[in-house]
Amino acid sequence: MSDPSSSPPTGQKPALKSTGSTQSRFQVDPVAEAAAASGAAKTPPATRSSRAGSRASEGTSAGEEAKGRSRVVNFLDPSGADGASDFAFNGDTVRSEASLHSSTGGLSHFSDTHSSTYYLRTFGHNTIDAVPNIDFYRQTESPLGEKLIRPSLSELHDELDKEPFEDGFTNGEEPTAAEEAAVKVISESKGGTVKFGWIKGVLVRCMLNIWGVMLFIRMSWIVGQAGIALSCGIILIAVMVTTITGLSTSAIATNGFVRGGGAYYLISRSLGPEFGGSIGLIFAFANAVAVAMYVVGFAETVVELLDSVDALMTDEINDIRIVGTLTIILLLGISVAGMEWEAKAQIVLLIILVAAIFNYTIGSFIPMKSKEPKGFFGYNAAIMMENMGPDFRDGETFFSVFAIFFPAATGILAGANISGDLSDPQSAIPKGTLLAILITGIVYVAVALSNGSCIVRDATGDDNDTIIGSLENCTDAACTFGYDFSICKEGGCKYGLQNDFQVMSLVSAFGPLITAGIFSATLSSALASLVSAPKVFQALCKDNIYPGMRVFAKGYGKNNEPLRGYVLTFIIGLAFILIAELNIIAPIISNFFLASYALINFSVFHASLANSPGWRPSFKYYNKWVSLAGAVLCCVVMFVINWWAALLTNVIVLALYIYVSYKKPDVNWGSSTQALMYNQALSHSLHLTGVEDHIKNFRPQCLVMTGYPNARPALLHLVHAFTKNVGLMICGHVRMGSRRPNHKEMMNDQVRYQRWLLKKQIKAFYTPVFAEDLRQGAQYLLQASGLGRLKPNTMVFGFKNTWRDGEMRDVETYINTIHDAFDLQYGVVIIRLKEGLDISHIPGQDEFLSSYEKAPGMKELLVAINIGKDADKDSSTPSSQTTSCQSSPLIIRDTKSPSVQLSTADERLLAASQQFKKKQHKGTIDVWWLFDDGGLTLLIPYLLTNKKKWTDCKIRVFIGGKINRIDHDRRAMAALLSKFRIDFSDINVLGDINIKPKKHNKERFEEMIEPYRLKEEDMEQEAAERLKAEEPWRITDNELELYRAKTNRQIRLNELLMEHSSTANLIVMSMPLARKGTVSSALYMCWLETLSKDLPPILLVRGNHQSVLTFYS
Repeated sequence: MSDPSSSPPTGQKPALKSTGSTQSRFQVDPVAEAAAASGAAKTPPATRSSRAGSRASEGTSAGEEAKGRSRVVNFLDPSGADGASDFAFNGDTVRSEASLHSSTGGLSHFSDTHSSTYYLRTFGHNTIDAVPNIDFYRQTESPLGEKLIRPSLSELHDELDKEPFEDGFTNGEEPTAAEEAAVKVISESKGGTVKFGWIKGVLVRCMLNIWGVMLFIRMSWIVGQAGIALSCGIILIAVMVTTITGLSTSAIATNGFVRGGGAYYLISRSLGPEFGGSIGLIFAFANAVAVAMYVVGFAETVVELLDSVDALMTDEINDIRIVGTLTIILLLGISVAGMEWEAKAQIVLLIILVAAIFNYTIGSFIPMKSKEPKGFFGYNAAIMMENMGPDFRDGETFFSVFAIFFPAATGILAGANISGDLSDPQSAIPKGTLLAILITGIVYVAVALSNGSCIVRDATGDDNDTIIGSLENCTDAACTFGYDFSICKEGGCKYGLQNDFQVMSLVSAFGPLITAGIFSATLSSALASLVSAPKVFQALCKDNIYPGMRVFAKGYGKNNEPLRGYVLTFIIGLAFILIAELNIIAPIISNFFLASYALINFSVFHASLANSPGWRPSFKYYNKWVSLAGAVLCCVVMFVINWWAALLTNVIVLALYIYVSYKKPDVNWGSSTQALMYNQALSHSLHLTGVEDHIKNFRPQCLVMTGYPNARPALLHLVHAFTKNVGLMICGHVRMGSRRPNHKEMMNDQVRYQRWLLKKQIKAFYTPVFAEDLRQGAQYLLQASGLGRLKPNTMVFGFKNTWRDGEMRDVETYINTIHDAFDLQYGVVIIRLKEGLDISHIPGQDEFLSSYEKAPGMKELLVAINIGKDADKDSSTPSSQTTSCQSSPLIIRDTKSPSVQLSTADERLLAASQQFKKKQHKGTIDVWWLFDDGGLTLLIPYLLTNKKKWTDCKIRVFIGGKINRIDHDRRAMAALLSKFRIDFSDINVLGDINIKPKKHNKERFEEMIEPYRLKEEDMEQEAAERLKAEEPWRITDNELELYRAKTNRQIRLNELLMEHSSTANLIVMSMPLARKGTVSSALYMCWLETLSKDLPPILLVRGNHQSVLTFYS
């Protein structure tokens, strides 16, 4: 709020402030075009700012100025002259003081071309309306640029003397500490951030990850087992899975700005935190363990080389551990040095890998006599035809061979995993990923064809195994070259596709280069995984999906490197390296990756199915059914690779999903789950409108006049008890007493209280309206609340306990509201507690902190909502102080000082307000079903007894009858209840219901109505008629006499209630009706007061006389 002392005296226009270090939200630095612009560029910003301020000050006396928050800014002349332009301003063309403030708190930005004449040339007048600008659509912490705030609707639409903002922030909201910190980190890191293009960032990484060890030491074996045809089939199936996943990844990545986090970010922003959180954790873990797998693969190759020259340090297992430990320490050093060093290392490794592939290709065209005994003869059609079909040995099958090959294809997310380090992820991820899949797929197929065309399956390696004599008995392809390897059919051969994993080294022009390729493949994959795991884990921790992990969200340096994540990944990787046995963990890791692929594919299908307007990826080459097929294919492959690992993966994902769903992280990413939920709700609601109502499907759908939902807890909890999971519940709130309704405050309250209801697990909607009085507001709610069939059919009030203390005009409004509900064919329920319902005047009773108000370390905050003390007066009106000054609940700090001493009445009220929240003790619900209203009086207690808190309460039914027919009436009611299938403990027939009430009770009633009687006999007829017209609630003598019998019945019923139901947990009773226009509101109120006073909690119920119960099937 601005300081009152700084306001101008009354009658004077406010002086314009000079632009100093603090700028208001709509302050615009005038910049001239052309020559003036270049001149301005040479002037220091501070000088320009002060000059602009002085010009604005000079223009104060000259120009017309708006009142309150608006002011005139005299723009620079386009010619560069210093004189202020002479413009005529009116209320629509004044430039507001608030304009396009950067949320970073830095310089204010003008949304157009920074030309002060832009609007004049375009629209012919100056306006604070902003032209479309990308910076309006950024998020607060956007790394691509500063967020600008467009003029709000209030600034353009509200009257000029209104001040909708304080301190230049929309809605009086300032950036949170977290937002400011995020912006500060981003602005500091902008200078030297290293960003990668699609080749260095995605293509290179994906190719290195896909070209694993499999290419050099398993591809030949796969061709030997499955043959050329099936090997190509295996490769093509794997490529099909990865291509579909790549297309899905491209679609998600191009549907908006992508931040760091890779697969986790893509899935969580598409399917929501439940799937994203579960996959993110196992994906990060899989990458961490994959580091160990690749390092152990590297270490095994090194140890084999050491063993071949007899240079082992200890034994094989321990040497693998030693080499692996040293290797992962080296890789950690490269990673911690920064992404730039890691990228350079990847380039070097790629060069070595490509050189190794070319080395093999060149070698395959250079057959050598010395290599023939080991099975390499060069390209030959006979060898190709012999190797075309499968030759599965040692129990291998197509699926087992496929399971061995497929992990080689699981590197397609290597580029997406560092999405936060890409200069343009939307362009880089599709191009790099798909091209990498294409190139690596072609190379794998080419290697399979090459292996199968120039190397035989079995060879002895012995130069002496040549054919001696005739070739008639030799049918193998080797026979055409003069070699007889038929002895290999008995087993024991060490060479050929089936037997030698190092056969590609044999074929290559320079064998050691293949070994270097193996080193390169393992180290590059390990390095990619070592970078991916911390990046994904950091993104997961930043979102605070799992409490306690936020310590790993912190980044360091210009690239926001997750050093803590690197250390954690190092520890996990080192632990598995020391185990040195990864054959069991390997299939689980592959399944973790496949689960991620399946969910990425499913995300695209789900988003397309939801048909949300926000789903519009710029990458168009995807299809929702193809994505669904990809998801199913991934799941099938999971079970093909290893069925128990697939089951374990699904169990882990499900467990994490359930955990995250239970914790309900307070995030809203606009997921397709929300969009589909909306679609389903809309389609089902529309479908319901075409279905006629049926008695069997009737359910009480209640409009409950609660006011603020936490003002009347007993009312809220009791109605929720019989509507939860059964029917609709709307908390209606009529806000009045304000000359100028604050609609923005009401909308904010609607969001806030709806969150409160969700937090309290109360299944209800909060619907406030502004109105002149309770009756008008209730009419709005009765007519407009609900949607289609999801519309209230029962109105629930709290009884007006204090009606005799207030104005009778309020009683007239209250009773007329009941009449309006009946007119609109609503049932009516009035709930009365003798202690009262409204606790709003008792301070500090509700912990009311919505999630966005609750900052870390604020658990000790206690919140009280200041609602009007006499809320019974209008059922929902806040005090004038609250309406005018408070836009949100008052937050007070819970200090150690002693609590406020409550009066005895308030203590009883507070205890009563919580009674329906607890489990009800063993007792009865007494149903006084005196009049048939369609069965609502009976249905509500039945629904209550179905709830866990009310299971110990039995239903007792009371009906009216004659003394000589008590048994007959009891049997008839028992038969009816049994046909309705409603359990009851007892039926009481009240034969003495028509006995005259006791004299002292009648006298008490007469005393009650005395102040409200018209007493027309004591005045002239004309004066009586005038008074009745002015005060229609007054009771006439004729009316009193006409309804004497009905009055006596209410008094008598109260006596019977005191006699039979004084110990009941709850009384549900048929509500007496008053004929509209005949019974005055004062008399009706006296009936309700007399009937329900001094009793346990009582519900006065009257349905709309349409059947709500049936005994037909």
